[in-house]
Amino acid sequence: MTEQEVFEKVVAIIKPFAKAPEALASAKMETSILKDLKVNSARLVDVVLEIEDAFEIEVKDEDADKVKTIGDAVKLIVEAKA
Repeated sequence: MTEQEVFEKVVAIIKPFAKAPEALASAKMETSILKDLKVNSARLVDVVLEIEDAFEIEVKDEDADKVKTIGDAVKLIVEAKA
């Protein structure tokens, strides 16, 4: 799976949680999940759980705490799958 494919899948996972769909439409690697997409911090936990299920990985709590941008999530997944 390429980084672009991971990115697209992460964006799809975040979509139901994002309160700013217009920001999601133009999302980039550096897009902040909390600030730009308006996902609240409690929902970010749900996003990480969805990522774990979708990519069949386990995300440690300390790694989940580092997920601030879409790029952070993509990097975490790519590293976990390597």
